[in-house]
Amino acid sequence: MDPKHSKASIRIRLIVSGTCLTFFAGCAQIAVVSEKRPAPLPPGGEADRVATQTINHALVEEKKQPIIALGAFVAAARDSLRQLDRNPANAEARRAYNFAVARIFTVVRDAKLDPWTQPVRVGANGEFTLTWKRDPRPEWNLALYDLIPADELNFKGTYVKNHVTKEGIGAPLVAKRELTTQQAGALFCPPYIYYSVTATAQFEGSRCIISINDPLAAESVRVDGHSYPLAANFTASYAMLLAREKPQKLGFARLLRPQEYAATARVARLEPYNPNKTVLLVIHGLMDTPVKWVPMVNDFRGDPDFRRNYQVWFYSYPSGYPYPYSATILRKELDAIEKKYPLRKPMVVVAHSMGGCITRTLLTDAGTTLWLEGFGHPPAQTPMDPQSKRLLEEVLIFNHRRDIGRVVFMSTPHRGATLASNWIGRIGSMLVRTPSKLLTVARTLRESATADPSALKLKRLPNSVDTLAPNSRFVVAINKIPITKGIPYHSIIGDRGRGDSPNSSDGVVPYWSSHLDGARSERIVPSGHGSPLNPQAIAEVHRILQLNAQSH
Repeated sequence: MDPKHSKASIRIRLIVSGTCLTFFAGCAQIAVVSEKRPAPLPPGGEADRVATQTINHALVEEKKQPIIALGAFVAAARDSLRQLDRNPANAEARRAYNFAVARIFTVVRDAKLDPWTQPVRVGANGEFTLTWKRDPRPEWNLALYDLIPADELNFKGTYVKNHVTKEGIGAPLVAKRELTTQQAGALFCPPYIYYSVTATAQFEGSRCIISINDPLAAESVRVDGHSYPLAANFTASYAMLLAREKPQKLGFARLLRPQEYAATARVARLEPYNPNKTVLLVIHGLMDTPVKWVPMVNDFRGDPDFRRNYQVWFYSYPSGYPYPYSATILRKELDAIEKKYPLRKPMVVVAHSMGGCITRTLLTDAGTTLWLEGFGHPPAQTPMDPQSKRLLEEVLIFNHRRDIGRVVFMSTPHRGATLASNWIGRIGSMLVRTPSKLLTVARTLRESATADPSALKLKRLPNSVDTLAPNSRFVVAINKIPITKGIPYHSIIGDRGRGDSPNSSDGVVPYWSSHLDGARSERIVPSGHGSPLNPQAIAEVHRILQLNAQSH
């Protein structure tokens, strides 16, 4: 074997191994979840003693006699409501009520009962009927979900260290559902749903009627004629999603083998659709996934104004694709989701790193400018095979999206990053496998593109790393086209705490690449390239979202 080739191979393997170890070591600490049994309630006041004793007796019986225990929890919930009817501010009665309602779901889950399909008689003598208030929306059918009380979950990790909760009435739950590929596509959801919901129980005689409430849609709830703040646990669902599904592990694989993960390219909802809220669309960067946004969105959900004004969607894609191609997929996805879930207000896009480059195309009226720059003739006068021409027209000919009202760029290499063109970037680029459907396009580009001696020299189709190089033909060409007027945009840029802007860098992207003239605001934060995780950057995005909400 050629010694030079051997050394290069060893270097590549070391870099890849080091990157994988670093990446997956970080994943392991993002979120860890374990389940626990809640402790018995401490003794309450005289008025709440009966409910507390009933609950604690039922805790002993729930494994051996679940139907009897279930009846006891229902009775305790009813007794606590009677106390709240006398005094809605009775905190001990509310605590007992919430605990009893949560345990109803514990027993139903452990005993594999199904009161959501058919009412169930519970209690020692069948004195109660357990059922639920049906919702006309198919997505809210309780029989579709595994409903897990949030107070049975212990969770920790760097992405869920802030436990965002809200005091009030009701039992916070995590509603978990697994979807088929077809269902996920139809609902514009990831293949697994983890919603934060809150259960309440009301009574009609001996009937205990469970209702499921969305704490992102309502701040209060009426129970037996009284209005109460609605309790919530917003972080538990994120913790379970990250710990159980580990979607963060897709980031590296989707960079190296994008074709294998083509089906994961999607715009999807993180919560039930609400036509009255502004969509916050978040877009991740290179070798990343939507997981990057969990700490930020978790933080925002602690703000009732955010809950009232915004709903979160994300764009996820294999980041090995050349980013102009990922932008093409995004435009199609937005067209599709907006047909099913129409927007009443312009969306806000918050995008990190290469995701910002993708977003830049959404603000651009390119027309045929990029095509002429690349081929020298209009499409009709450019000979090439029809399949390649159709794809290249989709990638290179586009106008700005009229459904976007504001954009926040975070650590975005608008003019490229030298890391993509140096020896590290070149090795990384060689490791990305070109999707077979793009191989014909690569040959077409070599045969039809005009010569450009200053451009990055490649014998294949540019991949994501190549399209981030400062001398990428696409990067150079799109920066000649101004951002469409009328869409406010903001920049958040890291300087690693050195305070040396404009000569700064976040370690990956230099300031000269991230800076945009015309930005409504520019905030320098003491962050590396992972600015979405920086508290000051999160606070700045929050400020911009508040500004946007006030302007509509």
